[in-house]
Amino acid sequence: MQTVLIIALSFHILSSVFWAGSSFTLARTGGLGGEKLLAPQIGAATVAIVTGATLWQLVHEGSFALGEKLLALGAVAALAAAAIQIIVGGGAVRRLRNGAADEAGARARLAIAQRIAAALLAITALCMGAARYA
Repeated sequence: MQTVLIIALSFHILSSVFWAGSSFTLARTGGLGGEKLLAPQIGAATVAIVTGATLWQLVHEGSFALGEKLLALGAVAALAAAAIQIIVGGGAVRRLRNGAADEAGARARLAIAQRIAAALLAITALCMGAARYA
């Protein structure tokens, strides 16, 4: 079990750092280059969510104390961030790739999706840090 835990934790941290870091960067740059990063972001989000669920099962299953409640709140925020990036960001990227007449509007939607996702992922990170000491 220790090996599985180490592998899951390593993949969870690596994918989460890329996902959150790219979201923070795209939020700051107004989504510039977001059409190239959205697919890797969704891939990283998928890995982070799957490994997070694995870690929950290995370490926290059967308990729902304050630490687990904080982790659950963080997980909900991360799922919401992924949904926003897929639905809003993905729609904006499709418009950009299809040569939509309103390119500025599509870029604005992509930037908004990244800003909201970045805020939600910041909440997720805070929850993970706080859960350690709860």
